[in-house]
Amino acid sequence: MSILKILLFILFAYVILCGLIYLLQEKLIFYPEKLRKNYQFEFYGTFEEMNISMTDGVLLNGLLFRSDSSNGLIFYLHGNAGSLRGWAEIAELYTNMDYDLFMPDYRGYGKSEGRIKNEEQFFEDMQITYDHMKQFYPEERIIILGYSIGTGAATKLASTNHPGLLILQAPFYSLNDLKNRYFPIIPGFLLKYKFETHRYIQDCTMPIVIFHGDKDEIIYYGSSLKLKELLKETDKLITLHGQYHNGMSVNIQYLEEMNKILAD
Repeated sequence: MSILKILLFILFAYVILCGLIYLLQEKLIFYPEKLRKNYQFEFYGTFEEMNISMTDGVLLNGLLFRSDSSNGLIFYLHGNAGSLRGWAEIAELYTNMDYDLFMPDYRGYGKSEGRIKNEEQFFEDMQITYDHMKQFYPEERIIILGYSIGTGAATKLASTNHPGLLILQAPFYSLNDLKNRYFPIIPGFLLKYKFETHRYIQDCTMPIVIFHGDKDEIIYYGSSLKLKELLKETDKLITLHGQYHNGMSVNIQYLEEMNKILAD
């Protein structure tokens, strides 16, 4: 086989790969766990299940956990895998800090209907869900908290609303930045999901706290160091030493810092 044929084969394979990445993007980014409609959640404490209608009639499923003495609401946007069945196990950590917690499942996750089709739809769903919860809580008493993939939507939501506080757990600078670090060979224009946290965060007027583990193997710690350069003087980045990507919510240092933040 001539060198020209080898190069043409490599080019053809590369084009096919890029095409598959574009077409299968949702499957590469989102890893939902589906639950039956009659699935019964079992968690400690007081909680209620909510189904919130989107503009196209799709219902998003969410859980509201209530504390014994509520100081407000934590609006929690979880990571890219699983469902409320696993993610909502952390609710007790926050209700013990005297905050109610609401956590929605994204489209196609858990008992939520539909499927994620694009970034605009994803953001619109979260805005509608947030607006629904504002009926029950003054916005200045709402804290938006995002974890991993949820940090992009959390920052976007905070940038166009007025919550009392934005908390980010292991945020990325943008999905394109993450792609460039791990898959630089893939052209950026293929990304349908930009999640440009670095752009949204500059429009956030509320206090911001970022938590990131310096051993994070999924979203590299340098993402938060770059975001730190865009923060207001009163905002802060808290480094969790020795912390990997998963398990942050039960990290002792994280819990101590959160207790201080929520007590203020």
